Amino acid sequence: MSGVVQGVGFRWSARAEAQRLGVTGFARNRPDATVEVEAEGPPAAVAAFVSWLKKGPPSARVSSVELSDLSPLGSTEFNVG
Repeated sequence: MSGVVQGVGFRWSARAEAQRLGVTGFARNRPDATVEVEAEGPPAAVAAFVSWLKKGPPSARVSSVELSDLSPLGSTEFNVG
């Protein structure tokens, strides 16, 4: 995600939303001021999570989201890094 996504609680809010939806993976800040998120779970849950990521928490201003299909990592929880 890019936009105003660092310093606004984005990763922790993403974790709460992922847990609510039953999605696993991670969210971490990148040096270029973006946030990288990997998510896995049931397709409907991941789709709902992606929809949430496009808005983020109230204090965020998401300007773009890039999506890629990756092989599942087998995560059992959602981590913040």
